[in-house]
Formats: sequence, structure tokens, C-alpha cells
Amino acid sequence: MTYISNKLDENKKLLKSRLPIDKSFDMIGREIKIGDREAFFVMLDGFAKDDIMLWIIERLQAITPFEISMNTISKLLKEKIAYIEVDTFKEIEKMEQMVLAGAIGLIIDGEEEGIILDAREYPVRGPEEPDLEKVTRGSRDGLVETIIFNTALIRRRIRDTKLVFELNTVGKRSKTDVVIGYIEDLADEKLVQEIKDRIKEIDVGALVMAEKTLEELLIKKKWYNPLPLARFTERPDVVAAHLMEGHIAIIVDTSPSVMILPATLFHFTQHAEDYYQTPITGTYIRWIRFLGMFSAFLLLPLWLLLVYNKEALPQSLQFLGPKEMGNIPLFIQFILLEFGLDLLRVSSIHTPSALSTSLGIIGGLILSEFAVKIGLFVPEAVVYMALAGIGTFATASVEFAMAIRIFRLFILILTGLFKNIGFAVGILVVFIIAFNTKSFKNSKRYTWPLIPFDWKALSHILFRTPIPKLGKDDKNQ
Repeated sequence: MTYISNKLDENKKLLKSRLPIDKSFDMIGREIKIGDREAFFVMLDGFAKDDIMLWIIERLQAITPFEISMNTISKLLKEKIAYIEVDTFKEIEKMEQMVLAGAIGLIIDGEEEGIILDAREYPVRGPEEPDLEKVTRGSRDGLVETIIFNTALIRRRIRDTKLVFELNTVGKRSKTDVVIGYIEDLADEKLVQEIKDRIKEIDVGALVMAEKTLEELLIKKKWYNPLPLARFTERPDVVAAHLMEGHIAIIVDTSPSVMILPATLFHFTQHAEDYYQTPITGTYIRWIRFLGMFSAFLLLPLWLLLVYNKEALPQSLQFLGPKEMGNIPLFIQFILLEFGLDLLRVSSIHTPSALSTSLGIIGGLILSEFAVKIGLFVPEAVVYMALAGIGTFATASVEFAMAIRIFRLFILILTGLFKNIGFAVGILVVFIIAFNTKSFKNSKRYTWPLIPFDWKALSHILFRTPIPKLGKDDKNQ
């Protein structure tokens, strides 16, 4: 630790050696006089609230030498600096970290203690409804890239004295603010401590991709496992609901997504829309989503398997399979369609919104129609691929939808190469991966509440439980 001295010139020289005050245009060093003493402000342009700083400097410059003769720092804080978020420091590292985060540092000649004014204001967009998690009825506010706004949006929904937001700093160079949010008497204490310990152990230069980088550093898993081990959301109401269930929220500054831990397989099957509808409607929507996810996962390899075993099917299922096999083997057709659908999805991400409709028409209608006409694909392959694609888009989580796509392609390849044995091996491998997946030592297994079986928890997933009954069940647990 490096401590400031009571000589302003030495402190200025030290600051200029550590901070780019004369090199970077946005790092400002401002000299003023407080009474008969020299003082020095350090701040980053673009973060400080101009009106607040102008008012504070005017008050400080109006101080007479008599008023600052004794107990300077204490007197300034209690009588002259009429601002809420103030702190003191002796270590130069503390000041450096706060200034780089947007606060203002003040050093006064003759004092071995400085003042930090947290008068920062980050550039921020409005809390609009996130595109990935729209609902037909419900709140329209969404999380933003500023961490303090996100905690306020969550705190507005949970006014509980037990709700805690603990601030951490991750990254040697980026020094990114990371907040751990949980409700003390609902969250698992061991899991909270395990997450804290893991965050403290992270040794990295910067969180380049914000919460996604943090997830990969925080949760260790095998490279071949595509299953997401954390749920991401941009809705404050979803975060609040998970906190009330005992989950832990990880909020990373500069990102509108909150990481919710721990996550199991069935957390990715639910959506806020389920709870903004009546219980029977919400249950129906949820089962439609289950059907879509199942079709996204198994429809293609299962149909291919049935085509390979068509002679063993009963008469009622003889309609399955194409009437004409086409010029390319059916298995290769599905692989080409898989790659084509992913290429179309990636292209749509990089396409301006004004042209996205045109891209969809070209990719979804014209190309597939001509591909069928020239014999590249059979119509049935295109239809079943479209159904699987719709099921993928019906999945509530983008990360889980991608995992389903990877597993589907894996089972499809095994089925195409080894038929019955390949299909069985593919299903077994996927089950083993899911069963052995676990994000934290103190968290539940990924397949809970199916394995280990917990009917009460599983019933809340299969059926949209009325809120009054859900509350009674929570009290009885």
C-alpha cells in the first residue's frame, strides 16, 4: 500500500506517475484553493455531474482561512460538503480505483487523508423491455448496462431488509464491478460463500464479455458439454422471482444481463409469460413449449430412425418417410439443412433490421423451394427441419436452445451412421452428460427435480401453480 503524505506537491507527483493526468485528455487534474490551502481535484471527464461539482467547488472556494484552520477533513465533511456519497482515504490505491470508476478525488495540502466524492453519472439508456423476453402482459422495464440502476429496479420489487447486494471488483486492468445479490434467510449460505470464494480467486486482466466471461471463469465444466449452467435474464421481475426462491443473482457492470445461480435443466423451460396468464392458460403455454423443445431435440433423429425401420412399423405409420429418396441420402440432407438453418440464423444477426424480412423470404421460401425442385432435398426433410427449427425458437433460453441444437446434430450424425445403435448411444450419452452436470459443489444436480425425484417441485414445473397455493407450499417447506 502507498499512503499519501501531508505535502501536496509530493502527492501530485505521485498521482501523475500513476494516472495519465497530463497524457489522457479525459483525465483531469484541477487545482483550487480552500481557505489559504492548496488543493487538488482528480476526476474523469464524462462521469462527474457538472452541476454538482460546480456547486461543491463554489462552496469550497468560499471557505475562509479561519474556517479551515483545525480538523480540516472532518470539518469539511460535516459542515461544508453538503453531499450524500462521500468517503475518506489514506491509501493512494483506493483513490486510484475510485477515480477510474468515475468518482472524484480531493487532496488538500497539509492533510494525510483525502476525500472521495461519488458524484458520478454513467451514460445510460432507458430501461426498455428486452427483445428476447417479451410478454403480452406485464412490466415493460428491462435491465440496463449500469449496475446501480439494475439494483434499484430489483430493490423496487423486493423491499426486504434481508436483500443484500455485495460489491466486488474483478479484473486487474478492467476492475469491473460485480455484485452478488441474495436474500439472506432464503439463499443457501454454503452456496453463497462458495460463489464469493470463487469470485475472489478469479485472476484475469479484464472481463471482456462481461457476465459471459465471468460465467466461464466462475463455473468450471467440460468443453464438450454445451448445457448452460447459469440462467441469464434481462427482466428485473424475473430476477426478483428467482431471489424469492432462494437463488443468487450475479450482476456485472456494463451488461444488461443478470446471471442467476444455481440453474437446473428445468429452469430453462419456464418463461415470465406463464405467470402473466391464468394458471390453466399458463400451463397450456408451458406444455406447448415442452412439445416444441422435444421436437427440437428428437424429431429429426427419431423420424430418420423410423424411416430406416419402416418395414417394422405398423400399417398406421407406413406413411412416414419420403415417397422418393432424392439424389442425396436422407441423412446428408438433414445435415445440410441443419447447417443451412444455422447459416440463416447467423446471417440474420449480422443483417440490418431493414433487410431482415428480405433475408427471411430468400432463405426460408425461395431457396428451400428451388432446392426441392432440383432434387437437392425431399419435401418431407424440409418440413421436419422447419418443425425442429420452430421448436428451437420456442425454447425460453437462447443458451439452452443452442445446447439442444448441438445435441440434436450429435444424435442425428450417430443415427445416420449407425442407425438403431447410433440413436441409442446418442440418447445415452446426452443423458449421462446431463446427469453428471453440476455447477457448484453445494448446488442441486442438473436433472433435479426429476433425478433425484421431487414430485412437489416437479409439479410446479409441469403445471403453472396458482400464486396463493405456491405461497402456501413455500411456507410449508
